[in-house]
Amino acid sequence: MSAISESTRLTRDRPTWLIYLILGTFATFIYGLSAALPLLRLQQRTSGTVAGLHGTAMAVGTILAGLSLPLLTRRYSRRVTTWIGLAGMNAGVLLVVLFSALPLTLLGYGVAGGFGSIALYSAMAALSEHHGAAGSAALSEANAVGVVVGVAATFLLSAIAQTALGWRAALLLTPALTALLVLTMGRVWPPATTVAASPTGERPAPPGWRFHLAGGVLCCCVALEFSFNLWAAELFASRTGLSAAAAATGLTAFLAGLAAGRFAGAYLALRLAPARLFLGALAITAMGWLLFWSSTWPALSYAGLALSGLGASLHFPLALAALITHAGDRPDRAGAAAPIWAGSAMAIGPLALGALADGFGTWNAFLLVPVLIGLAAGGVLIARPRA
Repeated sequence: MSAISESTRLTRDRPTWLIYLILGTFATFIYGLSAALPLLRLQQRTSGTVAGLHGTAMAVGTILAGLSLPLLTRRYSRRVTTWIGLAGMNAGVLLVVLFSALPLTLLGYGVAGGFGSIALYSAMAALSEHHGAAGSAALSEANAVGVVVGVAATFLLSAIAQTALGWRAALLLTPALTALLVLTMGRVWPPATTVAASPTGERPAPPGWRFHLAGGVLCCCVALEFSFNLWAAELFASRTGLSAAAAATGLTAFLAGLAAGRFAGAYLALRLAPARLFLGALAITAMGWLLFWSSTWPALSYAGLALSGLGASLHFPLALAALITHAGDRPDRAGAAAPIWAGSAMAIGPLALGALADGFGTWNAFLLVPVLIGLAAGGVLIARPRA
């Protein structure tokens, strides 16, 4: 892996801060709805499998976003596509805020997930193009900012859930931040966001087996992270005796580890081989999972979740980087494939864990996590380039 030149600098101009804030707004939606799922399940009195369908709805929306994003960016622009995505994301969040019926909350999760993914991937593409050689550093920092905002959002939801306002009031943070962005930075955008048309000449060669294996690793990593996001709070409550509202703060510990790891990730990635760094991150997640899974004390459970988040922080960036690397000279192929793999993971992982929780209990169902870690580690070892 080549190091970034010392002359390369990350200049944080107004367009950069706009996209950082867009990712932060996206984080309030994704982590807010994740932390709200156990509370929504209690209100609707549904099984773990049925509650897991909310994650499936988000996953279907993400897959559709991956299929439609190339067309949208070519027909309009990344700027217009991003704002369309933010508008649709807020419409989905408001459906969950305003309605309690299961069909409408499923629709809300699906709409928010699909349009939110459109906004996320379009904005990240614009940020990477805007910064050129420093694009990867900008993306790492942007994702770290998003996680920090996500920590605040989950803490806010947990706190408000224990008041007369109820947890739905906390979800209004997403439309409030979006409105603030429109009013203060609605005219700002990176200047270099032209999307090149696909070449019409020779048909590109199909991707090799390493590309597909890297997609499978990405799928495992996303499924693992969403399993923590959607179900860790419930396991926390059942193992420690805390209320569902108080246990939602457990996700805050996971996100704190996620934020710390992503801020440090750019530094580590310049000094360690990708496969070695990836395997180390998976090992840290496994240790954190074991501590969280075996603990009945809140303090140790918080520590386990924080350690799990620290390891998981590098899974998605490294898996996405591997997918791009194995795409060869067709990075657009990786850009289109990533949300489809991610959406499939969001559908399969949390739903499978919910079904296992119904049949064997949440504690036993969380054994799915080390299985996913093992599959991802095996994929990294097999796909790594030979010396």
